[in-house]
Amino acid sequence: MTENEIARVVVDRAFKIHVEVGPGLLESVYELLLAHELERAGFRVERQKPVPIVYRGVRFSEGFRADILVEDCVLIEIKSLETMPAVCSKQVLTYLKMSGKRLGLLINFGSPRIKDGIHRIANGLHEPEDP
Repeated sequence: MTENEIARVVVDRAFKIHVEVGPGLLESVYELLLAHELERAGFRVERQKPVPIVYRGVRFSEGFRADILVEDCVLIEIKSLETMPAVCSKQVLTYLKMSGKRLGLLINFGSPRIKDGIHRIANGLHEPEDP
C-alpha cells in the first residue's frame, strides 16, 4: 500500500475510535486504541518508536519518539487538546524531515469533531488526486 492508502485507513480508524469513545481521554489511551485498530487491520505498527537524527555529522540514536509509525512510512502524532497550537503541525513536519518520511498525520482526538482534528502533513509527497 502507498502512504496515501495507509493514511486513508488511519483516518477511518481514528474516526471510528472518536465516535465510540469521544474526546477527553489521555493521548496515551488514543495511541493505544489506534495502534490496536491498525494492527487488527493487518498493519505493522510501532509505538513510541525512537527515531535517530543526524546533526552536523553526528548521529544521535534517539532524536525523538514517533507516537505511531505505520509500515515504517506513515508517522502519526497524537494529541488530545481542546485547541491545537500551530506549533504541532511544525513539529510533525520537522519529524518527517529528520526521519526521511514523506507523510505524517497529526490527529487531535480532543477536537469535538474528529474531522476538524486530523491534519495531513506531507514532506515531498504529492497530494492525492480526488476521484
